[in-house]
Amino acid sequence: MTDVKAGVEYNINLDGKSFLLNTSKYNLLNFINETGSLTEAAKLTKISYRTALNHVEKIESTLDISIVDTQKGGKGGGGKTSLTEEGYSILKECKKINAIMELHREVNEIEATVLEINKSEGIMKIQMKEIEINIPLNEKYEIGDKILALISYDNIFLMLNPQESSIRNILKGKIVEMSLENEIIRVKMDVGGITLFSDITLSAEKALNLSLGKEIYIGFKAMSVATLKI
Repeated sequence: MTDVKAGVEYNINLDGKSFLLNTSKYNLLNFINETGSLTEAAKLTKISYRTALNHVEKIESTLDISIVDTQKGGKGGGGKTSLTEEGYSILKECKKINAIMELHREVNEIEATVLEINKSEGIMKIQMKEIEINIPLNEKYEIGDKILALISYDNIFLMLNPQESSIRNILKGKIVEMSLENEIIRVKMDVGGITLFSDITLSAEKALNLSLGKEIYIGFKAMSVATLKI
């Protein structure tokens, strides 16, 4: 059985209504799904049975749905609690968020300025020191806005030569450090005065014949860049 670290929150939106699902409520739904018992789920979540009921009632009243289905047992007991279709949908969305967070837990964080906005093509151009890159259009941004660009290590591709492809951003850089972590090569590069990291496999490192000081091209799709306004 699995749970998630404390401090994670999930903003659930359903038919125009929203609810902030914290770690305790997520774990409760997860353990209900795994054990088929609200009592057992409460124990595993380390909350009282009454608190578990309150969690369920709060979610149901806020979203105006039923998230659990309780079937009473016969004379010998043995009742069962399971998630409804809506309850399982909420749990599934939270698990998808967890998977994305785990996959992209390490990201390059770069401060940038919005340089151009191209509504017809649905992209924006941002400037980070000496380099410019394309990112998806965000209607909330204006030219001159300061933003934080986030690019996960495994979304950055390395190439010996620039290639024609769907990748919008291709930049030239130099390798300044390489390290082996859990069978993955972490490559640190200087790209126009900005430090970027990329994670590649051992076989890819061998095929590219990478070494310290080597000039290399990096590429990443515009859609792989997430942004925050600062």
